[in-house]
Amino acid sequence: MQNYISLPQIDEIAEKIRKKISIQPIVGMILGSGLNGLADSVQNPTLIPYSDLPNFPVSTVHGHVGRFVIGMLENKPVLVMQGRIHYYEGYSMGEVTLPVRVMQRLGIQNMIVTNAAGGVNPEFVPGDVMLITDQLNLMGMSGLNPLMGPNLDEIGPRFPDMSQPYDKEYCELARKFARENGITLREGVYAGLSGPSFESPADLRFLKLAGADAVGMSTVPEVIIARHGNMRVLGLSGISNKANLDGSTITTHEEVIEAGKVITPKIETIVRSILQSL
Repeated sequence: MQNYISLPQIDEIAEKIRKKISIQPIVGMILGSGLNGLADSVQNPTLIPYSDLPNFPVSTVHGHVGRFVIGMLENKPVLVMQGRIHYYEGYSMGEVTLPVRVMQRLGIQNMIVTNAAGGVNPEFVPGDVMLITDQLNLMGMSGLNPLMGPNLDEIGPRFPDMSQPYDKEYCELARKFARENGITLREGVYAGLSGPSFESPADLRFLKLAGADAVGMSTVPEVIIARHGNMRVLGLSGISNKANLDGSTITTHEEVIEAGKVITPKIETIVRSILQSL
């Protein structure tokens, strides 16, 4: 497990990808559990399995294919992560966020991140899509910040500002395109926990008190690294299960994947519209 990953190591991976592609991606996309379908729509794709890249972490979770898909989507050159890396898989924060570092070294300045999340807000129901307007970095507050270790001065400052993790202009576009397509778009704060156990009723009551609207096991470290490198970020959560505040229901990974089938078309519509507008 390698926590600190140096710039030469990041550049070695970026160079290997650069040699395999003939386009310059302008948007990097990270797809969450059950939301991998969008990658299959990329035209003239170059497929690069994570296992083909030097010292690159490999997805081990069902529903995460584990490869880069690079090509055209809505006539825009994109790099899509079909499957992400999670801290709970046993990787370090440096490894979890390595894909975002590689995007930065490939010259990508925009990131769209999606995830499957549990609803904490009692008004949210499975199948809803939530625009992430802010995040609660509970992993980082307990010492697991992906920026720990020597700072990569070539990419960003030692103490990056996190007052606007999610780009206001992209949020406004997401609202507009959701309205135009008749999609109910929830909004709120995403809390990032390490996982892999789902939250207890007490955990969820605590998160609700802390102002969280949805909770998941990803996204927050990736967004911190993206903002460190001044990337513009849009975040969308697919609400895959309802908050179990009283312990009356059981949450399973299968229901997360199943809910993705309802959520994916909505997220796909918003993402495609935003790509068209770039």
